Amino acid sequence: MSTTENIKEVVQAKYGQAALRVTSGGSSCCGADAACGTNVDPITSNLYDEAQKSGLPQEAVLASLGCGNPTALADLKAGEVVLDLGSGGGIDVLLSAKRVGPTGKAYGLDMTDEMLALARENQKKSGIENVEFLKGEMENIPLPDNSVDVIISNCVINLSADKDKVLKEAFRVLKPNGRFAVSDVVTKGAMLPEIREKVLLWVGCIAGALEENDYRAKLIAAGFAGVDIEPTRIYNIEDARTFLSGQGLDVDALAPQVDGKFMSAFVRATKSAEGAACCAPSCCN
Repeated sequence: MSTTENIKEVVQAKYGQAALRVTSGGSSCCGADAACGTNVDPITSNLYDEAQKSGLPQEAVLASLGCGNPTALADLKAGEVVLDLGSGGGIDVLLSAKRVGPTGKAYGLDMTDEMLALARENQKKSGIENVEFLKGEMENIPLPDNSVDVIISNCVINLSADKDKVLKEAFRVLKPNGRFAVSDVVTKGAMLPEIREKVLLWVGCIAGALEENDYRAKLIAAGFAGVDIEPTRIYNIEDARTFLSGQGLDVDALAPQVDGKFMSAFVRATKSAEGAACCAPSCCN
């Protein structure tokens, strides 16, 4: 089995279990500890305000495994078509559907049957109709070329083993002048290999996080212009202690080495009207 297939299986199992926990009355989490324990996850906590959560099923809120709130940061307009990559329990799809209104549409794409079932149940409970959940992988998006105005995603692209393919697919399905507006976890500066290996043990959400300059380069290579990465939350030493706790690791030795090295960020880019990458300094720096 290839590394890509291994990663895909791990991600599917993790998110399937998260959906089942929510369905059975529990909550979801982003960290490697499937039960989450009593710790508040620094990545997934406090992403949505009460106004946004009101009117949505509690299960949609509990199923959030994100690291940001792309619907609050993406400038969604009435009538637009939105696609959420890795839509999970559907919270960002439902919020997007409200923003684009009845003349727009929000698609959610997920590869996990349990999450899709939960999302469709959440849609039914919400009464929001301009939504469609699709089964598939973000490396092979089941939508036509030039069919989407905005792509959002919430801490999911970092989980892919083939990010170049994800970004090329995102570029393909976006309309000219379409917008890429995702929340993701990225690393700030180079990360020692031994640290990254240990990180794999303690927080699934940043297991495959790209270095911020690598993220920019991959977006430009896929054809995007206007690339911008805006930090929204930088994880400090106390966050690291929370992540590392109970994982059988030397917290005191490891936490200082990852202090400030990982961050949630809002990643923006556009597909130019010509469908070609911009190479002016304002686009490429």
